Amino acid sequence: MEVQPIIARLDELFRWVPSWFIGLSIIACAILMALFLYRIAAKLLRRAFAGRFPLVNPFLDRTAGPTQLALCLLAVALVLPWAPLGDETRLDLRHVFVVAVIALIGWITIRAVDMTAARYLQNFRDVTENFIARKHVTQVRVFKRVIDTLIIMITVSTALMTFDSVKQYGVSLFASAGAAGIIVGLAARPLLSNLIAGLQIAITQPIRIEDAVIIENEWGWVEDIASTYVVVRLWDWRRMVVPLSYFIEKPFQNWTRDAASLIGAIALYVDYRADVPRIRRRLEEAVKESKLWDGAVVNLQVIDADARTVQLRALVSARNAPQSWDLRCEIREKLVAFIRDELPDALPRERAILLPSGDDDAEFVRRVVAPEKVRARAHN
Repeated sequence: MEVQPIIARLDELFRWVPSWFIGLSIIACAILMALFLYRIAAKLLRRAFAGRFPLVNPFLDRTAGPTQLALCLLAVALVLPWAPLGDETRLDLRHVFVVAVIALIGWITIRAVDMTAARYLQNFRDVTENFIARKHVTQVRVFKRVIDTLIIMITVSTALMTFDSVKQYGVSLFASAGAAGIIVGLAARPLLSNLIAGLQIAITQPIRIEDAVIIENEWGWVEDIASTYVVVRLWDWRRMVVPLSYFIEKPFQNWTRDAASLIGAIALYVDYRADVPRIRRRLEEAVKESKLWDGAVVNLQVIDADARTVQLRALVSARNAPQSWDLRCEIREKLVAFIRDELPDALPRERAILLPSGDDDAEFVRRVVAPEKVRARAHN
């Protein structure tokens, strides 16, 4: 069978179709073929190796996007010389191809950083209780996001520099007076300050993932540390988003800076007739009954007294901030019930003096109720 007659018939058949449409159709078919081959190859790899190698599925999921883009670019590179396109169209497609290759390199680099960080963090799964784990998780997350931001900035800058108009603008910008540089520097100051603050936090670690903090009179846990901000999960499930620079420039409370264990305080107000040693014994019994107590600290002290009541402070320790809060609530409830049921005389009360009836009221008031005023008048 001769090929030349077939080619001649095809030329006559598609003579009315524009050449650029045929070229773009060939490129589109090549891209679709590349995506089809990727799907077949991915299914074969999953069936062949997923059972023996558990990391095959996560690896294919994480590299799906860059791999598909790489195959599409390879297919375009193979068919582009044979596509019937004009010189101008071919140059535009080559420019798009170069930009796509730059984006692919940046994408692959980000995926490599993410996979390396995820593989490293698999060794530190217990973040809540493990101090070392929280330290490494914080450092890896901050460094990963800073590196991702830098990679994106470099990739976008490189892609933009492939356009002649951007090159000319950049040359004129650098050649102009320093006012433009000052404006750009001021505009980028929040981003750069937060990036630098992120590096400082990763190195010095004033906060870590799952640290219990008090910020702006709100109590919560550090849920996430991004490249420019920190997400604090408040006790009522709200989220507070705070810039990274805040933790470098302003004071805040970190309850779990060196250890997760905390000492909680419980305040009680009782009457002067309260049996404090008996309340102290009940406190020790109550904390020993609780599963939230870590066995470290339990104490009861009289810390203040006013005209009506005596203030007691009970100290109990727990393994972390949530357990400390629950333990304080539990012990407070038990002590209140104990004082109410066993020591009713210890409940706070108001005291008043009842004046006797009769003609001696004025004399009683003069001698008992206000002797100071009587002595002051006698002295004058």
